[in-house]
Amino acid sequence: MTALPDHDRSAAAREAAAAAAAAGEAYVRIVAALIRVTGDWTLAEDCAQEALTLALQRWPAEGVPANPGGWLMTVARNRAVDTLRRASVERRKLRELAVLAFTADRAGAVAAEEVTDAMLDGTADPVADDRLRLIFTCCHPALALEARVALTLRTICAVPTTDIARAFLVSESTMTRRLTRAKQRIADAGIPYRVPNGPALTERLPGVLAVLYLLFTRGYTAGGEPAFAEEAIRLARLLTRLMPGQAEVDALLALFLLQHSRREARRGPDGGLLSLERQDRSRWDHAAIAEALALLPASGQDGPYALQARIAACHATALPGHGHAAASRTDWRTIARLYDRLARLQPTPVIELNRAIAHGYAHGPAEGLALLARARAGGALDGYPLAVAAEADLTARHGDHARAAALFRQAATLTHSEPERRALLTRAHELAP
Repeated sequence: MTALPDHDRSAAAREAAAAAAAAGEAYVRIVAALIRVTGDWTLAEDCAQEALTLALQRWPAEGVPANPGGWLMTVARNRAVDTLRRASVERRKLRELAVLAFTADRAGAVAAEEVTDAMLDGTADPVADDRLRLIFTCCHPALALEARVALTLRTICAVPTTDIARAFLVSESTMTRRLTRAKQRIADAGIPYRVPNGPALTERLPGVLAVLYLLFTRGYTAGGEPAFAEEAIRLARLLTRLMPGQAEVDALLALFLLQHSRREARRGPDGGLLSLERQDRSRWDHAAIAEALALLPASGQDGPYALQARIAACHATALPGHGHAAASRTDWRTIARLYDRLARLQPTPVIELNRAIAHGYAHGPAEGLALLARARAGGALDGYPLAVAAEADLTARHGDHARAAALFRQAATLTHSEPERRALLTRAHELAP
């Protein structure tokens, strides 16, 4: 890198900021690579963060290197080498870090994700991507589900601890302690940093998919962070590339794409949420829909994500050839049958709620209200705004607009999402006598 004249420094600063933003992708790869070779989560995260900090300090003045990812990998690796030398660790880890230096220095190298175990000790790993190894490590069944999600957000998605704490409604210090305990649990239990094979893979894969599903949901729901949904899609794509032929992996990606295809049409001019039937479907992402449909086998699957993806596909394929599609074109009878099958696999309160809504559209609001009453009988949906909103919608379709308006207002008092609250109050206003 060469020093820049003063009059070029403003432009260089903008270029450096853009490069630093793009380097966020390299951060996860660097952390994953350093965890693999050192086994020390804190060391890996600290070295990667120090590399990013140094880049923000030096690049505006010195210019952006030709290979920003390689530069970051080299700096982080050197920090790790210095730390390990001071700690007098075994030679193997230093030798493996030397391999990372080779990878970082190669032309076009972004990080060490292409380094395989075969390069280190002659063994072969069927999946040689450090990020995928890291996902499976974060999602080990020895960790509680909440710890898996938090660790995934922090380590794989580089979400600040403050934001994770806010999402889980706890203090930053509490979340820091939880993350520390999760990492220590991985070390104490000797959880291997790898993608398992054979029966272990079958056992662990559902946990990985569940975490990705929660990650996507956290980004897709009203008031969520869209970057979470996009990261879940990226990780699901990675899984489909590195684990071809897994029907539920393909189905999960298809489900994400179908749901995310509606993101531009979900809000009205005032920023309020629009129900599915009120969305301008010409604004849906048709390329994403086509990609998702290609992932779903024609014969159909009975896995939970495949069933949910096929439900979402029913909405997507209701589109006419042009313009706004009426919700009446949706095949609600097929959706109701799919929810029947899904409820047998996963009889959760939320799935029973959605099943009641589907039957209400397919077979009339009276049947939907009856199924909804059964779903709410156990009390698990008490205080859940979407359950109250579903009752309001079915009640309106049954003809009792006054009660429906009151229910929509009640749902509005229960939600913590301002866009949801505005949408519910709008429905109440439309129905009020």
